[in-house]
Amino acid sequence: MSVQYFEGVGRRKEATARVRLMRGSGRFIVNEKAAEQYFTRLGDIEAILAPLEASGHDRSQFDITVIVRGGGVTGQTDAVKLGMARALVKMNNELIPVMRKGGFLTRDARVKERKKPGLKRARKAPTYTKR
Repeated sequence: MSVQYFEGVGRRKEATARVRLMRGSGRFIVNEKAAEQYFTRLGDIEAILAPLEASGHDRSQFDITVIVRGGGVTGQTDAVKLGMARALVKMNNELIPVMRKGGFLTRDARVKERKKPGLKRARKAPTYTKR
């Protein structure tokens, strides 16, 4: 018997998160750890679960499993949040206006700018000296 789940992929900077939502008892696993162990910063769990609360669902209704790779803590948090919102929309299309209004379906396209030749970093030029 296969378990039915709804999957959403979220990305931010270098981070990619695959979020799976299935009916269950409220387990929240990130990279085979409890979410509270993986995201230890204050407010990260609340930010990730914001799309779930905006949709009117309770965390205890779902089992959530996440596989997140790459990036830093903030990038991973935002990637999981976007993946969560996309999974909820797959589950129920009528949630699209709610997710749009909360800004949960917008992918943050800002990424690190590439280094240019002749410069020290993306925009920092070597110090100009007249003599």
